[in-house]
Amino acid sequence: MKSPRRTTLCFMIIVIYSSQATLNLNLESIVHPSILRGHEPAGEEPPRHKRAVASSSPAVDEHTVDIEISFENASFLEPIKAHLNSLSFPIQVNSTDQVINILSIEVTTVCRPAGNEIWCSCETGYRWPQESCLPHLTCQDHGGSPAGNHCSCLKGLPPKGPFCQLRGADVTLRMSVRLNVGFQEDLRNSSSALYRSYKTDLEMAFWKGYRILPGFKMVTVTGFRPGSVVVTYEVTTTTSSPELMRKANEQVLQNLNQTYKMDYNSFQAVTSNETKFSVIPEIIFEGDTVSLVCENEVPSSNVSWYHVERRSDVQNSSRFWIYTSVLNNMTSLSRFTIYNITQGDAGEYICKLTLDIFEYEARKKINVTPIRISANEEMQVMCNSPVSLNCCSDIHVNWSKIEWKQEGKISIPGNSETDTDPRCSKYTLHANEVQCLSGSAGTPVVYTCEFTSAHGARGSKNIQVTFTSVANLIITPDPISVSEGQSLSIKCTSDVNSYDEVYWNTSAGIKIHKRFYTTRRCPNGTESVLTVKTATREWNGTYYCIFRYKNSYRVATKDVTVHPLPLESNIMVDPLEAVVPLRGSRHLKCCIEDDEDYKVTFQMDSWFFPAAKEVNGKQVCYKYDFTANSVFQCPKHVDVFCHFTNAVNNSVRSTSMKLNLVPEMTIMCQDPVIGVGEPGRVIQKLCQFSDIPSSPGGPAGGIITYECVGSQWKVKRNNCISAPINSLLQLAKALIKSPTQDKKLATYLKDLSISTGKVENEVSSFPGSLGAIINILDLLSTVPTQVNSEMMTHVLSTVNVILDKPILSTWKVLQQQQTNQSSQLLDSVERFSRALQSEDGTSLCISQTNVQMKGMVIRSGHPKSYKQSFVFADSDLWGNVAIDNFQLENLQTDSSIVTVAFPTLKTIIAQEVQGENFTNSLVMTTTVTHNITMPFSISMTFKNNNPLGGLPQCVFWNFNLANHTGGWDNSGCYVKEVNEDSVSCSCDHLTSFSILMSPDSPDPGSLLKILLDIISYIGLCFSILSLAACLVVEAVVWKSVTKNRTSYMRHTCIVNIAASLLVADIWFIVAAAIDDHHYILNETACVATTFFIHFFYLSVFFWMLTLGLMLFYRLVFILHDTSRSTQKAIAFSLGYGCPLVISVITVGATQPQEVYTRKNACWLNWEDTKALLAFIIPALIIVVVNVTITVVVITKILRPSIGDKPSKQEKSSLFQISKSIGVLTPLLGLTWGFGLATVFPGSNAVFHIVFTLLNAFQGLFILLFGCLWDQKVQEALLNKFSLSRWSSQLSKSTSLGSSTPVFSMSSPISRRFNNLFGKTGTYDVSTPETTSSSVENTSSAYSLLN
Repeated sequence: MKSPRRTTLCFMIIVIYSSQATLNLNLESIVHPSILRGHEPAGEEPPRHKRAVASSSPAVDEHTVDIEISFENASFLEPIKAHLNSLSFPIQVNSTDQVINILSIEVTTVCRPAGNEIWCSCETGYRWPQESCLPHLTCQDHGGSPAGNHCSCLKGLPPKGPFCQLRGADVTLRMSVRLNVGFQEDLRNSSSALYRSYKTDLEMAFWKGYRILPGFKMVTVTGFRPGSVVVTYEVTTTTSSPELMRKANEQVLQNLNQTYKMDYNSFQAVTSNETKFSVIPEIIFEGDTVSLVCENEVPSSNVSWYHVERRSDVQNSSRFWIYTSVLNNMTSLSRFTIYNITQGDAGEYICKLTLDIFEYEARKKINVTPIRISANEEMQVMCNSPVSLNCCSDIHVNWSKIEWKQEGKISIPGNSETDTDPRCSKYTLHANEVQCLSGSAGTPVVYTCEFTSAHGARGSKNIQVTFTSVANLIITPDPISVSEGQSLSIKCTSDVNSYDEVYWNTSAGIKIHKRFYTTRRCPNGTESVLTVKTATREWNGTYYCIFRYKNSYRVATKDVTVHPLPLESNIMVDPLEAVVPLRGSRHLKCCIEDDEDYKVTFQMDSWFFPAAKEVNGKQVCYKYDFTANSVFQCPKHVDVFCHFTNAVNNSVRSTSMKLNLVPEMTIMCQDPVIGVGEPGRVIQKLCQFSDIPSSPGGPAGGIITYECVGSQWKVKRNNCISAPINSLLQLAKALIKSPTQDKKLATYLKDLSISTGKVENEVSSFPGSLGAIINILDLLSTVPTQVNSEMMTHVLSTVNVILDKPILSTWKVLQQQQTNQSSQLLDSVERFSRALQSEDGTSLCISQTNVQMKGMVIRSGHPKSYKQSFVFADSDLWGNVAIDNFQLENLQTDSSIVTVAFPTLKTIIAQEVQGENFTNSLVMTTTVTHNITMPFSISMTFKNNNPLGGLPQCVFWNFNLANHTGGWDNSGCYVKEVNEDSVSCSCDHLTSFSILMSPDSPDPGSLLKILLDIISYIGLCFSILSLAACLVVEAVVWKSVTKNRTSYMRHTCIVNIAASLLVADIWFIVAAAIDDHHYILNETACVATTFFIHFFYLSVFFWMLTLGLMLFYRLVFILHDTSRSTQKAIAFSLGYGCPLVISVITVGATQPQEVYTRKNACWLNWEDTKALLAFIIPALIIVVVNVTITVVVITKILRPSIGDKPSKQEKSSLFQISKSIGVLTPLLGLTWGFGLATVFPGSNAVFHIVFTLLNAFQGLFILLFGCLWDQKVQEALLNKFSLSRWSSQLSKSTSLGSSTPVFSMSSPISRRFNNLFGKTGTYDVSTPETTSSSVENTSSAYSLLN
């Protein structure tokens, strides 16, 4: 190679040619170089082989050669370049034996003189290799590059090695061109023939045209789109100059069939890997000044910026500034600056440089992060106490500046300190007492920490500091020293009444539960009192009263000393009861599980005796021998106590030992352990002192009852508790008195489950052990703490044991001794369920043989409804529970819904609850952890195993019934559907549910029930109209029929009977309207309705009694006379006073226990309290009394006294008079007699029908028999409403005293009444009073009945 210094200009060209033989190239026809040399890239031998194209002809090879051309005159360079660019390729060169096609010629390197040096620079798309780019060889400020990197300019031509080379990285050009032909839809389908034809032809033309590009590898058509037809394709090559790309496009156009009508001016190319895109800073905060720099080695200033999210080009504005420049005519540099950047500026930005058909594109997505500063926004600072304010940013950044400022009415400055964490800043301030006294106490001051980034972003956080004076705590000053079993109280007061929390801690740092203390605000401060009703040794220690306000704490301490002393319940006495023969003796002892030094004495009346101590293992007993000497008289009852006194002289007394002194000759039963007794004597004894074998686990608990039968002691009741269970029972009693009960509960439940499983056989043998386990669960369920899945598993494991089928017989024995055990167990399980919380998931599931639990936790946005199924294969029972999704939306987030199912509990309850009609079904209890404030609906399905048949009832267990012992209640529940093997129920509340059978009640949808309802409503309407008519008639004829005292009293009774029955019927309709709904009865309205129905129905009977007593009085006490006012007072007292007293006593005695009304009807309760007897008994007594009076009246008429014998016609009249009371009273009595029959189970439907008929038509009976049957009423009505001739005829008949019908025989009404009651005539027996008192009173009495 010639030295470049000999030339004015030299440049190198690269020639790509193809031939079928070796190169024999003559360039004279192209240029006339002074120097021609071949030069290959390093590592390859010239000529270099580029690719071989397979064809049917001999293989065509492609070669690339480098040619160096030197000129003396630099002005030749541009004409040579223009000449090369104007050439049309390929150029065919003929040779003797082959054809050579020159595909492309491109200038790569140009060397120019620069002063005393020659600079060799690379053309666009080329660069010097790394090994040539040494720091001392590169041009200054022009393509300079550190060693080991590529460069574009060197000082002089390297002595060896290649010229400028193509850039090594492949570039994928996304290109498009338009075909001026119509678009066809098949071009959208890549599998269509048209698509494949277009693709094949176009790719062939593209391949022939673009193969002249340096580094060309492949071209692929990617698709077609409308407009005429736009072809999209991708070309993989190295960087190409626009001139070479235009030549390649011309080659494409020449090689493509003209029918495609390709538009040469529509070529477009986009490349994305030629541009360097950088963003400063890397972490962008809101408010920063951000620079986006786009650098490209393409000398063009045509650069645009685009924001993808806003879909708009970026233009210069007050916040946006774009500056683009071209460096040394070789590199394009565009800088886009965003001032005070915001969240809206975040997103993807596109930098696009356009040159000819090329578009150089680069993308970068930027994120704008707000400056987040963490700090306590509010602080409470005690005066005269230093405090540090801390602010920390969420992101690790070296902040350029952190400042603290303050605002407020007062100024309390502080000192800023450097934190070890560069993200944080600390500000320490100290408010002294002078500042507090000067007005700062209670005044908030706002301190602001401001963080500034290196690029101008600012973020701040406000901290409000309130300065308060120090709270002074005063705790109970006196030393607290108590003994076990006594109460203690610690009072803690503060002179400040503003606080966030007041609580108490033990010396171990355990927070005491709120159940042990109360806190209240006072005018001058706050008071918190810790109260322990029964102190145990666990309460011995130091207690902390803590007042917290914000992050400020004030603490006061108190030491408590609890001296050992047995609790009364832990002192075991023997005997509980004993028989001591006169002059006999008895060993007495009191035992404890505590070997402390106590002084123990036995007390009998006012005498005290010392005790002897005896230690037996862990048990310590104190004994005394009692002797019954001659001082005592038989029989005598003696109570003996033992007193335990500790070191501080506090004492406790045991339960009494009852000694019965009897003559020695009466003693028949003798036993060294049980003692002596006379026949029939029943005594109780602690099981551990009985002849029951003791277990190794400790003393047995419970009580055993013996009875002296003949000469033998027989066990009457065994209520003993096995030693392991008794030990757990004692621990449970101690646990609920412990200050750390919630912490110990989990361990205790585990021990209970294990112990119960081990002693299952003993549980089945001892009802007392079963009862003890139930009591343990009841005690533990009251501990106020959350229950996790593991704890609940232990609970249900224990329940599973005691509900096992072999233990059902033990349940029966237990329920004979103690009531309410099954209800107590059910209540305990419900309390545990409400306290259950799931730790990890949304589902809960525990399965045992005799109990199953399923549930779920309500999560935020939980879409599922609650559906659980339970199957007990061993019991052949199943059931389902469902709660709709919209019901769950009303529950609090993280609430737990839990359902527990029991297959055997129904059988156990059936043994306890008598009088219910049970079917074998599940008992399912559903609970929610949080209180439900909205109406709630739950659906359940039970398998129906009912061998008796009958109507199913959906019921729940109401713990408040039967004096809070519990009972089944159907309030708020109803049957939705009954199938052959299942019953579907719906209830509007949650608790424990099951189904009952009611074979005696009519089905609400049956024909009988509909018929009874129709009869009731129609009959009551007739009754109300009849009673209203009766009152109207009485009002019309009142003056005519009440002219004497007796008639006045009779009609007064009739009016009050009608009025009372009318009001009672109205209230009866109100009660029926309330009962017709399936919702929970309005308790207040139902109680009021029941009260008034009870009162007015009783009034009807008592006014009937008053009527009867009036008749009896007029017949028996003939010579005695009473004033009208006295008779009225007695009548009203009896008619309304007695019913009022009975009604008030009934409601007062039963309503406090909520057993006044029935569960499903507004009427007196029968199942629980038999309150209905408060109506039935008075009514039946009155019926019996009135029937008796009627018999006496008839007897009196048939056998009158001397001088008082009526005539035959008078007897007939008196019989007619007696019919009124003789008919009405049995009717009223029979009505409620049938009503009472419907109450009892097994009553026939006939009783329901007869009762409904008689009850509905009582008003009609009153109108007919009590009002219209009265002759004087008939006469008064005829006088008022008949024609004058009828009145004249009646007057004539009356004056003559002749025997005439009540009504004219021509009147159909008259004939009907006369035929009905057998009237042939009537006599006026209520004539004005004569001189005979006897006749007067007797007549008046008859008139009373008429």
